[in-house]
Amino acid sequence: MEISDNMDLDQEISKTVGSPLLESKVRIACRDVNVFYNKNVQAIFNVNLDIGKNQILAMIGPSGCGKSTLLRCFNRMNDTIEDCVVDGLIELDGENIHSKKIDPVVLRANVGMVFQKPNPFPKSIYDNVAYGPRLHGLTQNNSELDDIVEESLTKAGLWKETKDRLNKPGTGLSGGQQQRLCIARAIAVKPEVILMDEPTSALDPIATATIEELMSELKSAYTIVIVTHSMQQAARISDRTAYFHLGRLVEVDETGHIFTNPNHSLTENYITGRFG
Repeated sequence: MEISDNMDLDQEISKTVGSPLLESKVRIACRDVNVFYNKNVQAIFNVNLDIGKNQILAMIGPSGCGKSTLLRCFNRMNDTIEDCVVDGLIELDGENIHSKKIDPVVLRANVGMVFQKPNPFPKSIYDNVAYGPRLHGLTQNNSELDDIVEESLTKAGLWKETKDRLNKPGTGLSGGQQQRLCIARAIAVKPEVILMDEPTSALDPIATATIEELMSELKSAYTIVIVTHSMQQAARISDRTAYFHLGRLVEVDETGHIFTNPNHSLTENYITGRFG
């Protein structure tokens, strides 16, 4: 289906019905979220979205549709971009993340981020994982820090591969190992949410499968939001899928429903490869 202009698109999308979450199951809630660059360029339009506790939400859609921009709203990374303005309400466990009493540094510890390209610090494997707990004063002594490093690397499926070389540079690991190290670094500060922006796009199929298996294991303890261009990946690992088009949330629902019986023709056209 071709939509001639944004007004028609807004009207068409407003008819879409998504499956709501029970309030008790919501970890992140977005209400009428808009994002602007340089005041006159709008990247996100009136997004209303609930993200569930202990679930994986996949955000899919064509390049430039606003997925990564919205993802960066959840830990206020857009605050670091000059002339970027976010309005609307975003709540984490019922608390407005833009409240004056919210420290963005603390928020980013509670809402960790894993980027598209593995970005370990130019430090040892141990110091990569220990960085956050040291910064936030989460430990009283070296023994507690050792425990956090071991626990985080274990959760990231990396302990057995690194326990005998913790003092070696993190940059010396393979690409897949580096990404798991970045995940270990994110969970070392005990976040509530893990954001992942195309976390496997730079990895080979074997490393991708390892990261996907890890995400499925981690959701028992965390809420995970992943931006992915791989519809196969979204179908494999996510509980719910949100489809975006031109900065608008077209629909969000259980992943099985999105891929087998989407409510909107825009979603169906993207999933079937007619555009995107």
